[in-house]
Amino acid sequence: MKKIIIAIDGFSSTGKSTIAKQLAKELEYIYVDTGAMYRAVTLYALRNEYINPDNFSINALVEDLDSIHLHFVYNDAVGFAEMYLNGENVEKEIRTLRVSDFVSKVAAVPEVRYQLVKQQQKMGQDSGIVMDGRDIGTVVFPEAELKLFMTASPEKRAIRRYKELIEKGDDVNYEDVLRNVQNRDYIDSHREDSPLRQAEGAIAIDNSDMGLKEQFERILNLVKRTINA
Repeated sequence: MKKIIIAIDGFSSTGKSTIAKQLAKELEYIYVDTGAMYRAVTLYALRNEYINPDNFSINALVEDLDSIHLHFVYNDAVGFAEMYLNGENVEKEIRTLRVSDFVSKVAAVPEVRYQLVKQQQKMGQDSGIVMDGRDIGTVVFPEAELKLFMTASPEKRAIRRYKELIEKGDDVNYEDVLRNVQNRDYIDSHREDSPLRQAEGAIAIDNSDMGLKEQFERILNLVKRTINA
């Protein structure tokens, strides 16, 4: 069976990573969570006090990019590859609302995007890969055989994200999560470099009222149809 590149783009908290992991496991493909890569760079910026609510020292971060080493390590216990920043497992820390508040600003920096896109393209050279993010179908792999664009209402996405953070033990409230979702939507869609948009030929999936099983079956059928085309 031939292997393809599956590019999944879309708004935050639309379940891109969840469906990407499911597909990778079902197809025995490599899964790359590009969002984790941008989150790790954001964590680095926060730790080094390059970014806060009042200031963003972009030049300082850009000068440090060669010192930021990212890689994924598969964890059998959880069933997916976790993000490592300079040799440290930061998978849990990069998923906090603190990182979420700043990741869109960091991801909008052209030098950051250029550095990470190079790494992402290298990962997908041999196909058999599922990659999710904001510009996979438009910039990283515009030639991907299957391109999906995930969307849902901001309110539905905020509820999902809120429940996820509460389950992890984070002290958050729904209004802050909704505000974060809306702010990220605006920044992601209006940045100058690689703004979030539906790629040409991408299939839109609105999962506002769709269960995980229904969504997976629908997308898996699209994958099989593409592979057998």
